[in-house]
Amino acid sequence: MTSKTKRAASKPCKTIAVSDKMQRGYRYDLVVPMGRSFDPEFKPDLTPKEMLALGVFAGKYMTDCRKEFPANWFARAKLAEKHRDKELNYFGVDASNPLSVWRAKGWLHKDDPRGWFQWYCRYYMGRRLPEEDHRQIKRWKAIRRHVAQVKQNCEPGDPYCRPRQRQALLHWAYDSRKI
Repeated sequence: MTSKTKRAASKPCKTIAVSDKMQRGYRYDLVVPMGRSFDPEFKPDLTPKEMLALGVFAGKYMTDCRKEFPANWFARAKLAEKHRDKELNYFGVDASNPLSVWRAKGWLHKDDPRGWFQWYCRYYMGRRLPEEDHRQIKRWKAIRRHVAQVKQNCEPGDPYCRPRQRQALLHWAYDSRKI
């Protein structure tokens, strides 16, 4: 954490109270300005707003927690009304494991029961949890191996090559449309 982030962490800008289907009574402080003061090793290609507009998680990931995040994130978001719909995903394929798999593998943190994307949204908003941030950034960096696989096995600019892998990269804020 930089000295600027430490200074900011001592003075919360705003407290967010969460009440949705998966979390009630959880509160967190936004300690840095939205979209700023990222760890220097964390350089996502896409913002949460851009990811939602492109189509991620079969449109079902954030349907009950819109109040927590800026309304403009959802203006063009591809969200499912009732059930997951893989057609809403940018590459039109399902690239997600069920939440039960995430739990079994220990990928979830008590503060972010929806997983990495929820962590990223809150991190983007300005929440900082140093240990968890380090863990999630390490996980994000590990996904980069899929970028290398797409580059190695696909012609540049061919969105039909490895669509499931490309969709998975999109779920981690890597823009595989540029590969």
